[in-house]
Amino acid sequence: MTTPLSLTPTALHAEVRALADRAALTDLVHRLARWLDGRADGDPARVFTDDVRASTPGGEVRGRDAVVAQARRNHDLSTHHLIGNVLVDVEGDVAEVTANVTAHFVRTEGSAPGPTELGGRYVLGAERLDGRWLLSSVEVEPVWRVVE
Repeated sequence: MTTPLSLTPTALHAEVRALADRAALTDLVHRLARWLDGRADGDPARVFTDDVRASTPGGEVRGRDAVVAQARRNHDLSTHHLIGNVLVDVEGDVAEVTANVTAHFVRTEGSAPGPTELGGRYVLGAERLDGRWLLSSVEVEPVWRVVE
């Protein structure tokens, strides 16, 4: 068994880098959820690359502005995204992140009909640009939904 004390400085650096990447990518997934729960308000440049691609139940779009417009259109009421089972696979400056997501849509008497809960899986692509991770693709694979 290899312990941190038995690692060479180069190997130890690689281990720390892998842990830092995993933490940064996990934070990025949670930042996406908070951004959506804030009705897609705030700086999307902290979350997405310029040419991000999204494929969701709301449609397929490309480019940060189009992703923001789609998210705002589909999150025009209060939501609460819960994300778990985050798995990160990094190769150099690109990564794939998968996660389970449950989204609760808080409907009011005057809101349009639609689902109140959705469950699915995120498949996210990420790139390291200028030393920080950003989402380059967002795919939502729906698994279940509750409509009231």
